[in-house]
Amino acid sequence: MIVATAGHVDHGKTALVRALTGVDTDRLPEEKRRGISIDLGFAYWRAADDALIGFVDVPGHERFVRNMLAGVCGVDAVLLVVAADDGVMPQTVEHLSIIELLAVERGIAVINKIDRVAPRRVEEVAANLRALLAPTRIAQVQILPVSAKTGEGLETLRDALAALAQRAARQSQEGPFRFAIDRAFSIAGAGTVVTGTAFNGSVGQGDRLVLTPSGVPARVRGLQKDGKPAARAVAGERCAINLADVDVPRAGRGDWLVAEALHAPTRRMDVRLNVLRSERSALRHWTPVHLHHGAGDVTARVAIKGEIAPGGSAIAQLVTDDVVAALHGDRFVIRDQSALRTVGGGRVIDPFAPRRSRDRPGRLAELQAIDTDDPVSALAALRDAAPQGVDMAWFARVFSIGEERFAAMAEAAGLRIISKLVPVALPRDAAQGVLDATVRALGVFHSTSPQAMGADLGALRSQCAPRLSAAAFHALLREEQRIEITGSTARLRRHVATDNPGDQETWKRVQPPMQGAGFNGLTIAELAAAAGVKEAALKDFLFRKAKTGEVVKVTAERFYLRATLARFASIALAVSRSLPAGRFAAAQVRDRTGIGRNRVIEILECFDRLGLTRRAGDLRTMAKDYTTVFGEPG
Repeated sequence: MIVATAGHVDHGKTALVRALTGVDTDRLPEEKRRGISIDLGFAYWRAADDALIGFVDVPGHERFVRNMLAGVCGVDAVLLVVAADDGVMPQTVEHLSIIELLAVERGIAVINKIDRVAPRRVEEVAANLRALLAPTRIAQVQILPVSAKTGEGLETLRDALAALAQRAARQSQEGPFRFAIDRAFSIAGAGTVVTGTAFNGSVGQGDRLVLTPSGVPARVRGLQKDGKPAARAVAGERCAINLADVDVPRAGRGDWLVAEALHAPTRRMDVRLNVLRSERSALRHWTPVHLHHGAGDVTARVAIKGEIAPGGSAIAQLVTDDVVAALHGDRFVIRDQSALRTVGGGRVIDPFAPRRSRDRPGRLAELQAIDTDDPVSALAALRDAAPQGVDMAWFARVFSIGEERFAAMAEAAGLRIISKLVPVALPRDAAQGVLDATVRALGVFHSTSPQAMGADLGALRSQCAPRLSAAAFHALLREEQRIEITGSTARLRRHVATDNPGDQETWKRVQPPMQGAGFNGLTIAELAAAAGVKEAALKDFLFRKAKTGEVVKVTAERFYLRATLARFASIALAVSRSLPAGRFAAAQVRDRTGIGRNRVIEILECFDRLGLTRRAGDLRTMAKDYTTVFGEPG
């Protein structure tokens, strides 16, 4: 369990940690000289039941709140310290606000320096402290009177800490590793060492990671916990990691050490933002702030619709001046532009927010749906909030889950994944509704425009699925057996574009001359003259008829009856069977068909395109059964 101290300057936080652990966390010469903590200090204490408790001792002075914020990220509990003689002071209140914004739910409140005051004063401070805690997540924590100087009450505090460690919920060790760096330094003979808190997963010697947001690759050379070598470190633990191939200037406080899959820097995050009740005025659009996230501090702007009143909460967007490495569910704190006071904070909803998306129809509903730590309930809410479908890639990236887990979740949530190429998931009934509506629309289109090869896909989407993306709509239709897509049009598979009285008459006229021409065929102009139809109308007819498979386009100017090509293919097959390895030349087919070499080559090249023959140099082989392409010869 990791415990952070909190409280006003000179209330005895460091002395209390020293009394509990025997470690003086003030390591800097200036801290020794001035008698106050300036930067973070660390110490460990192993309870009687062998539970290891790590203390992060934070500075209490208002000038060092930035350092305090770096130390409280990712802690399990807080040790809120109030001096009995001073009582509640400004940094007591600000530190408590920060703890509340970071959603720390466990802790112990300590009234220190009780050796300096009468018992009545201790009771008075306890009452004030209980009132201060009342509206917070830690309202019910124990309030223990102690003296770090005399040792009074320390055993009771140790017992309370041990009990708290037993009840502390272990963070998940599954998933990719993520580690918030709060200190980086170099050791002679070892190289770069970073210390911090493991947020997710686990890490061991030899693991390859990435420093983010910089993207610098790193390898774990070694680990230490509680000052001792360790084989692995897991989520919820503090540790020191010795990195190979990384210089200290390339790693520092505020960076993260992560598995490669989590390296996704961002400058724009949609968040749930809470403004402190203590603020004197509302938070307005584009207010400049300091954003404290993890152990880092960057400047940013707050983008909101309207304003957020003191004590209010709203979905907003944070636009940072430098890239950050945030994930869904991360807690953050914002301070004013001068970094003099805490303004508010909250949690990250979508760390990869698109530009100008907050006003897009449905975006607010999407954000409200995923404003939870549970991806299962988020997906279920999105099913109702996103009729245009759930973008699988976006959802998986926001919640850091893999494709297989998403597929299982989608199945349980009643969603249909359209395709791997277009990773969108729709409610099954909605997907079926889109398909049924499209089939009905195509039926109406074919009845009113029987000669048209198909309806325009854009018009169909506008009519049947206006909120679905074009890519998702097209992918959904391609999986529907009742619909065939060609280029930018769609038609019902049963529809024959030439099945009307006018086309039937044209068909009766053109068949005889096409049959009579045999393997030589006729050009469109020659066929139009022979059949007594207009050339332009015949060309349109033949292209539409080719879609049915009754005629086949061999060249831009020559169409053949399917049965004619079936006979030609049967001759080519006979020639192939008569030769070694089935390889034949165009001249050998020419001799059997009695037509010119150029015409034979035109037909064989058509067969190549259809996959019926396979060419190697000047020779060909039959690649598949011609009856599957043309049917039996007529």
